[in-house]
Amino acid sequence: MEWYGVLAFFIIGLILLLLSGLPIAFAFLAIDLLGILVFMGSSGFQQVTLQIFSSLSSFTLVPIPMFIFMGEIMFQSGLATNTIDVIDKWLGRLPGRLSLLAAAGGTLFSALSGSTIANTAMLGTALLPEMRKRGYKTSMSVGPIIGVGGLAMLVPPSSLAVVLASIGHISVGKILVGGALPGLIMGTLYTFYIIIRCWLNPSVAPRYDVSRATFKEKITGTVRYALPLAFIIFMVLGLMLLGLATPTEAAASGVIATLLVSLAYGQLNRKMLKSSIVGTLEITIMVFMIIAASKTFSSILAFTGATRGLLDVVQGLEIHPLLILLGMQLSIFIMGMFMETISIMMISLPIFMPIVYMLGFDPVWFGIIMLINFEIGMTTPPFGIMLFVMKGVAPEDISIKEICYAALPFIGCDMVALAMLIAWPPLVLWLPSLMG
Repeated sequence: MEWYGVLAFFIIGLILLLLSGLPIAFAFLAIDLLGILVFMGSSGFQQVTLQIFSSLSSFTLVPIPMFIFMGEIMFQSGLATNTIDVIDKWLGRLPGRLSLLAAAGGTLFSALSGSTIANTAMLGTALLPEMRKRGYKTSMSVGPIIGVGGLAMLVPPSSLAVVLASIGHISVGKILVGGALPGLIMGTLYTFYIIIRCWLNPSVAPRYDVSRATFKEKITGTVRYALPLAFIIFMVLGLMLLGLATPTEAAASGVIATLLVSLAYGQLNRKMLKSSIVGTLEITIMVFMIIAASKTFSSILAFTGATRGLLDVVQGLEIHPLLILLGMQLSIFIMGMFMETISIMMISLPIFMPIVYMLGFDPVWFGIIMLINFEIGMTTPPFGIMLFVMKGVAPEDISIKEICYAALPFIGCDMVALAMLIAWPPLVLWLPSLMG
């Protein structure tokens, strides 16, 4: 069978299995098993089994359960809730202060939870009722929460970034560190949009009188609630930047720091710990099954010559490599409207990464661009998962249509950030270059 027939077999078969409602990991394993029988024969099972064992026993995958465990502890213990009050005191009487609070708080929590869904649900639960009470329009209440919620996919500790690095054979440490500055850029773009929008149209975020906190109260709150969270961030990102820890060691130190902070706040108990461990195991098992299926998918593509055939076609195209990059990102964007992030990642990365290496693009830079595109997909109508998470925590009178419209300006901000990173790769690569 020609290489394009092999690709069509896998992609069409996979889409049909996903549409049937089969879980992602099982759908990929099913199409992989069928592919082995069709293209490799029964002898292929032994070869693929050994390769799966080799890929899952890799030391580089250890940060995945660690980062998931960190996020579960943060979510189950409610450590981040008091930090919202601290940020709120510093914002004072700025226009759209609650929307700015969502942007600032969401950016901070992204560096703690590693979970886009948990980040969005927590901000929606904590801030949305107060925004509604103060007369904020849906565009300035729901929009910022959806926009900033997805940053957890990009900013370390991001378990999804580790999965992407594993599937794409990219440095885990560099892709984790590389997401920090783009995440801050996107948070800044959200902030500028909120300020400008509220200045041009004050009715979307009405001003109201707030009790001014003294400078001493601000400092006390910062030391008590914000600095311990900064300590957790340093134990992950700081140690990697200083070259004192590998990603795996940094993930372990982050877990220890999170447990210590939970203990200091009196939130560490048997019930919270049990819930965190169970949640971590459930997510980790599914992620590892997905990685195993992806490795098998890559092996079959290489065995059948589909990868080589695709590379030959791309190499023969007489167009600028940047246009090929944009074409890949456009396909990711379209898939993001209809498919779940992990599914897109597993379909696209085994096909895209050989092209990336052949064209000479930096894999870390490409990986960060992919993560931002995945984030856009999670907030893009009609099937962006963040839209449905927000619908779940929002009052019943807010329709899914209003939520979709509220997300559009922040999708625009993501597009601007994506264009900036494509135009200036050092925005991604500068921090990884400083790693010791």
